[in-house]
Amino acid sequence: MEQFWLPSFDYLKAILKLNLSSVLDILIVAYLMYRLMLLIKGTRAVQLLKGLAVLLIITAFASLFNLYTINWLLGKLMTALVVALPVVFQPELRRALEKLGRGGISSLPSAADGARAKVIAEITRSVTVLSKNKMGGLIVIERETGLKEHIDTGVKIDSLVAAEFLVNIFVPKTPLHDGAVIIRGDRVAAAACFLPLSENSQLPTELGTRHRAGIGITEHSDAVAVIVSEETGTISLAVEGGLYRRLDEPDLSKRLSELLSNRSGHSLSSLLLRR
Repeated sequence: MEQFWLPSFDYLKAILKLNLSSVLDILIVAYLMYRLMLLIKGTRAVQLLKGLAVLLIITAFASLFNLYTINWLLGKLMTALVVALPVVFQPELRRALEKLGRGGISSLPSAADGARAKVIAEITRSVTVLSKNKMGGLIVIERETGLKEHIDTGVKIDSLVAAEFLVNIFVPKTPLHDGAVIIRGDRVAAAACFLPLSENSQLPTELGTRHRAGIGITEHSDAVAVIVSEETGTISLAVEGGLYRRLDEPDLSKRLSELLSNRSGHSLSSLLLRR
């Protein structure tokens, strides 16, 4: 004889208690969890969360089988983790708070559409020249997150963005070629700037200091970094800790236009590194 499963009365009561506020509450929590997963995807936080999950599973087994010594040790460890976790997840927490504070991303706020297009054209033209001549270059474009602390590490310039000027900066053995150029709005704010290096252990070994610095600044801010390899002349674009590699002039121009005018509508942090 067939048996039919019927939900228990408790489940029915819980479902009947749902109202518009409850549904809205669930949707908001689900969206926040989804955004959190997108935020940490592809970062070292994923491995740290896996480690925490293992500890929780061990704690559950220890409680189930009354393993008092392990329970005591794990209890002390959990107390220490309450203090340690904010330190360990500091980059991810900082990025999350910055995104919350920005609300939306509107790049180059001081530049009108025409000025923004000119900046993109000049950057693209300069990078193409650097690539053809295999001259290394690193150009960082400030967006909502201020880069003043990094600008202060270099030589302040405050000049209009021009392809010839950018190329001249990166000519080998010139005073300003070693470091990053930071562009704020439609002006070159500084050159020879020092940037934080990425600590991502999954980066290909062939990526040098220039690429790691370009990725590093995008991990700490919403800036966009254009990198030209000195060895191969390859053009790369770093954003949100991800990297587009082997771009040509049209690709670079298109991606910069999308990023600086917020037309892309999607996060790039989940991109795989393109060899």
